[in-house]
Amino acid sequence: MFDQPYWNAFNQIPETGPATFRKLLSRFSSLKEAWEAPMREIKRCGIHPKTAAKITNLPKEIDPLKEWGKLRKNGIKIITLLDNNYPALLKEIYDPPPLLYLKGILTKDELMLAVVGTRKSSAYGRGVASDLVSNLSRAGLTIVSGLALGIDSFAHQATLQAKGRTVGVLAGGLDLVYPRANYRLAEEILVAGGALISEYPLGTAALKHHFPIRNRIISGLSIGTLVIEAGEKSGALITARLALEQNREVFAVPGSIYSKNSEGPNNLIKMGARAVTKAEDILEPLNLKQLTSSQEVRKIIADTKEEELILKSFSQDPVHIDQIVKNSGLSTSTVNSALTLMEMKGKVRNLGGMYYFLAR
Repeated sequence: MFDQPYWNAFNQIPETGPATFRKLLSRFSSLKEAWEAPMREIKRCGIHPKTAAKITNLPKEIDPLKEWGKLRKNGIKIITLLDNNYPALLKEIYDPPPLLYLKGILTKDELMLAVVGTRKSSAYGRGVASDLVSNLSRAGLTIVSGLALGIDSFAHQATLQAKGRTVGVLAGGLDLVYPRANYRLAEEILVAGGALISEYPLGTAALKHHFPIRNRIISGLSIGTLVIEAGEKSGALITARLALEQNREVFAVPGSIYSKNSEGPNNLIKMGARAVTKAEDILEPLNLKQLTSSQEVRKIIADTKEEELILKSFSQDPVHIDQIVKNSGLSTSTVNSALTLMEMKGKVRNLGGMYYFLAR
């Protein structure tokens, strides 16, 4: 705790990355000592003169204890590479973040699975994310994602609905949740006992180049990465590549050969990623405990004649409300009312765009 304010202070220099932290720690007994060192001592660490000059001038610009107070006020903790509770798997990667800013709860050895995909998800992708993630969460995995729109959001939401733990990794400061549309989701993650983490200090906007850098944390925290829908140039594929470089498993959900959203996962499968159509396809290769009978697909029982007719419209795929109206022979208003009640009862999920999916 004594040295943490100085970790945060050094981290506020954009040029101070993992390599700079390593050099400082190899020469000084603490970052407090480095903070108070003259420029000649900083240069002896092998640090670039411009960066050394910035470090030397920092005490004139930044008050470490004042900045530390801001973190405390915002309920943010710091975990450094030297702390015993730094995530074990993340510490193994080539360039682990020197420190993590944390809101919520993060344990050192919990089993995490990264779930990533396109921001422009289809009803198919949203349904798959909800179904697979619910079962994986119930099996005890903590679900990690990037709090982005699309597949990321549905992965977080499905975990919350399954009463599981989920972790959001941000590409900016924890005080600037991005996108703002997911601010409420971020709060729900914390209320449910999950966590938000970032390597960026307070006040840092989520800039474009931060996202691929952030992705190494998503994959690094996890024993494997699952890709659900991703175009050929999707950032989700960067996460998959990083997972391979980190010697972690990569899983992908196959999709239609006519869908742009399936190009990424289908290509990953061609290159050796494990194809996933059910939760066991992930649990078995990872040697994790199988789903118990109580976690397997449950039968959904109709409470009314209308529900019975509506349930007959569902199979494994999301169904549009127009198709439900056509299949059931009920009026649009009756189907709308029934679906609203069924969603409240936890029988169906609204995937957006008037598509519905059975809540298994």
